[in-house]
Amino acid sequence: MNDLSNADIVTKYRCAGDIANSVLTAIIEAIKPGVKAVELCKRGDDLVEEATSKVYNVKKGGKKVEKGSAFPTCISVNHCCGHYSPLTSEDDVTLVEGDVVKIDLGVHVDGYIGVVAHTHVCTADAAAPPVTGKKADAMMAAWTASELAHRMFKEGCKNTEVTDMIAKVAEAYGCTPLEGVLSHQMKKHVIDANKMIVNKVNEENKPKEVTIEKGDVFSMDIAMSTGEGKPKVGEKRCTVFKRDLEEKYSLKMKASRAFFSEVNARFPTLPFTLRAGDERAWRMGVVECVKHNLFVEYPVLYEKDNEFVAQVKFTVALLPSGNVARTTSSPPPVANSEKSLTDEALVALLATEVAKKKKKNNKKKKAGGGEGGD
Repeated sequence: MNDLSNADIVTKYRCAGDIANSVLTAIIEAIKPGVKAVELCKRGDDLVEEATSKVYNVKKGGKKVEKGSAFPTCISVNHCCGHYSPLTSEDDVTLVEGDVVKIDLGVHVDGYIGVVAHTHVCTADAAAPPVTGKKADAMMAAWTASELAHRMFKEGCKNTEVTDMIAKVAEAYGCTPLEGVLSHQMKKHVIDANKMIVNKVNEENKPKEVTIEKGDVFSMDIAMSTGEGKPKVGEKRCTVFKRDLEEKYSLKMKASRAFFSEVNARFPTLPFTLRAGDERAWRMGVVECVKHNLFVEYPVLYEKDNEFVAQVKFTVALLPSGNVARTTSSPPPVANSEKSLTDEALVALLATEVAKKKKKNNKKKKAGGGEGGD
C-alpha cells in the first residue's frame, strides 16, 4: 500500500524524512580530521534507533508499528563511491583534512522510507573557505543535478528525461555520471520498487521508459565522478545486504541458520549492515546465505585513485493533488566551481522556485496524528 491520499501514510513518510535529516545534520557536525569512518557509521545508526524509538509508540489494532533503519549509515571517502559501512574490527579509514566524505543513510516508519545522502568536505576549521578545483566540480554537479531533478519531478516526466539532464549537468562541470547508480521508486517496506531512473545509460543498463505518476515516491540518487565514472569492486569486505525474498534454500550450517533467522526477524525486507549483530557470528553466517543467493549484496565500490565522487540523494513524493513533497534534503555544498551550467533551458528551470513545506504547529506526530495528504 502506497496510497498518498491517506494522510497518515504521508505523515509517516514525513516523519521518517525528518529523522533522516536530523541524523544527517548530526553526522555532518561530527566529521572532523582524526575521526574514523566506522565511528560515524555507528553514530548514525544509533541516532536512527534512538529517534525512531520515540515516535509511533501507540499500538494500532494491537500491533506495534515497525520502525528503524531503512539503509545503514555509510561513510564513503574520496574515490570510494559508496556502501562503506565497515565492521568495527576492520575499519582502517581515518578522516584527514580535505577528505570528500559521502554520507548515506535511510529511515523507515511503519515501512514508509526516507533516504538521504550528502557530500561534505572534512575540515577542522568551521570557517574554512569553500572548496575549489575538481572536488568543487563534482560536488556542484551532483547538487545542481539534484535540484533540477526535484524541479522535474512532476506528473508525466519520463525517467529518460532525468537521465539526459544528469548527463548535461555532468558535462557542464567536467564530470561523469557514475555508472550503476539508480534512483528507485519506493513503496511500503520496498526500497527498490519497479520504476527506476539510471544515473548513466550504458549497454548493460537500459531500463524501460517510465513516467512519473501521482502517488509515486522516489529515492532520487545522483552521483558524479571526476574520473571515468566506472566503479569497480574494491578489496573491502561487503557488509551491507538485503534479503532476496524470491530465493529459497535450506541452509546447512548452524551459524548460517541462526544468522538468517535473526535477520528475517529484524530486517525482513530492508538493507542492513553486519555491524547490526554479533560481528563474528554474522560474518560467518552470511557466507552460505550469499553463496545460495538468499541476500543481495551492496559491495564497496571505487573510482580510480586520485579522483573524487560526490553524491546527493533525497526522497520525493508526488501527492494526489499534484503537489511535490520532498521529505529529505541536505545543505548546499560549500564549494566554488569555476564551471557552471550553460544549457539555457536547465538554467531557467534551476531559477524556478520550489514549493516549500508549510510549517505546522503539529504536536500529534508522536502519537501518529495526521497531516494533510494532498
